[in-house]
Amino acid sequence: MGETPIIGVLALQGDVREHVAALAGAGAEARPVRRPAELDAVDGLVIPGGESTTISKLADIFEMREPIDKRIAGGMPVYGSCAGMIMLATEVLDGRPDQRGFAGIEMTVRRNAFGRQVDSFEAPVEIAGVEGEPFHAVFIRAPWVERVGDGVEVLGRVSEGPAAERIVAVRQGNLLATSFHPELTGDLRLHRYFVDLVRAA
Repeated sequence: MGETPIIGVLALQGDVREHVAALAGAGAEARPVRRPAELDAVDGLVIPGGESTTISKLADIFEMREPIDKRIAGGMPVYGSCAGMIMLATEVLDGRPDQRGFAGIEMTVRRNAFGRQVDSFEAPVEIAGVEGEPFHAVFIRAPWVERVGDGVEVLGRVSEGPAAERIVAVRQGNLLATSFHPELTGDLRLHRYFVDLVRAA
């Protein structure tokens, strides 16, 4: 891999364009990924926010589940935001019974933990390993992490309000996940962090 890693954004559903733009701004070559052959051509993958049950269904329809599972097992860096966090969890609370993710990060995630769309909110979150002021985090029908396994590093928690101390950013090896949507804020620090992770891998 050269200085410019190629990072795909899983383009089955969700805010794909915003992640592609943020990754490009953070120094990657970014492209949408819908097919196994497109996945083969990337060094890392972003699973965007959207609707986790829909992404789960479409992963089967587009025959992407097994290829993504294989690449995760092989060490490919993956970043999941919001619904993407749910897709990377080994256990999901309040999910649908037929919903299946990629089970890469040993954690229990509660779906729609912060409430419905009307309960969406913004809050400052400090992210370990990301320098500068706290991240202005946008939460939209977001999950939170209820439990993490031994190999999971907690990178960020909500700092104030009724959800204070809830875990909203984690990392396990080459896998990164946040409850919130950094692609909606214009702050590229988390995308840069992920691009560096892909470069290092």
